[in-house]
Amino acid sequence: MSTTETSIPKLLSAAALTSFRLNGQFLDLADTLAAPAGLTASRWQVLGAVLTTPLPVAGIAREMGITRQSVQRIADLLVEQGLAEYRPNPAHRRAKLVAATPAGLEAVAQIDPAHATAARRLCDEMGCDDFEEAVSALRRLSAALERMTGDSGDRA
Repeated sequence: MSTTETSIPKLLSAAALTSFRLNGQFLDLADTLAAPAGLTASRWQVLGAVLTTPLPVAGIAREMGITRQSVQRIADLLVEQGLAEYRPNPAHRRAKLVAATPAGLEAVAQIDPAHATAARRLCDEMGCDDFEEAVSALRRLSAALERMTGDSGDRA
């Protein structure tokens, strides 16, 4: 496929619009999968970031590519629900660590079977090799944007 100089801006627009649509589709799917466990997509996303290792709010924001304020609001709600807790951070006195509680781990475990089913259906629909290549291409695109803009995903 040959790319002309005039079609390059269209590639950026197409990539952005496609990723916006894909983000919405993933959020809809995540909301559907998380609802039976009493979670939303955003709560599942934040809780999922701390399943194995507690992280500060800023670290979760960087990992997820969302704002620290959004993560803080969601973390507070998860703590209220008893699904997460704040722990002291030996590296930074004021930036507490967010950690999953046993109830949070159980909530995510409830999602796992439906998540596995959705993953299998998508693999069957696309073909597993194409699915893997799509994920690889998305990672390369994200890394290229990060190098280009210097944006590590930590939104103020």
